[in-house]
Amino acid sequence: MSLREAVIYPRQMTYHIALGNCAYSSWSLRAWLLFEKFGIPRKTTWVDFGAGTSTEDQLNGFEPARTVPAMRTNDGAVISESLAIAEHLAEHHPDAGIWPGDPCARAVARTLAAEMHAGFSALRSFCPMNLYTAYENVDPPDAVLQDLERLERIWDMARNGTQSETPWLCGPYSAADAFFAPVAARIAGYSLSVGERARAYVDAHLSDTAFRRWRAMAIADGKLLARYEQDFTTKPWPGPTTGSARAIEAKGSENERCPYSGGPMTHFLETDGRVYGFCNAFCRDKTMADPEAWPAFIALRDQTMATLSR
Repeated sequence: MSLREAVIYPRQMTYHIALGNCAYSSWSLRAWLLFEKFGIPRKTTWVDFGAGTSTEDQLNGFEPARTVPAMRTNDGAVISESLAIAEHLAEHHPDAGIWPGDPCARAVARTLAAEMHAGFSALRSFCPMNLYTAYENVDPPDAVLQDLERLERIWDMARNGTQSETPWLCGPYSAADAFFAPVAARIAGYSLSVGERARAYVDAHLSDTAFRRWRAMAIADGKLLARYEQDFTTKPWPGPTTGSARAIEAKGSENERCPYSGGPMTHFLETDGRVYGFCNAFCRDKTMADPEAWPAFIALRDQTMATLSR
């Protein structure tokens, strides 16, 4: 297991998942959210889309999977479809809330996730997910506009049918919302026109701290792949403004151990005039990308400020 894997999830693992590049792999984002949002322990292997070898060749131990995400259970079963992963996790973690508790809402959520899993090919093809950048002045073809119309229709039907009073489709955040997170990234990232209610749902995803952590990891990873770039005018990412932080060389910091791994500190950042240490560059850089997305860092920062104010 690499240092990056150990640092992100240092606790005892139950599942082993293989995921692709955070910036580009939309299906990996869906699977990761199923674990992250519902607090399910896992060990992670990262497949490098720019490694010069195929995804399948990098999935040793996950046969017969050919693509990411893929999951191996404790008993050795390999599950390589996101919808199947969601169902397996829901079956084995019935109290996690992966699907809504209400039977009617659960039926709606499963229907939405299944349609997302199988459909919207025009949108997915024309707007490959790219969390490094955002575009404007995009003129989508009719097939993409039809996909957007369908999305708005089923999102409205879900919200109305389940009487959801949350930002999410079927009440509390569920697997259905995890499946639509990359769609929200596409709508925002390509400046696609949707109605006010759909825009609010997109904004809920962009503001969600788990989604922000995934994007922060993409930025920290920094592996730009030219084949995903589009010939559109770029603009700043439309999500929440992140806090200001910068990497520095330092010999001391507010903390004695990395807030994620508890390991010794080798890399440092400065924010709000305070210096914090981390056990490697990735821990520092993911925090630097979006300090407000990381509960462990927020707790450290707040504890430091509380101590200073005494």
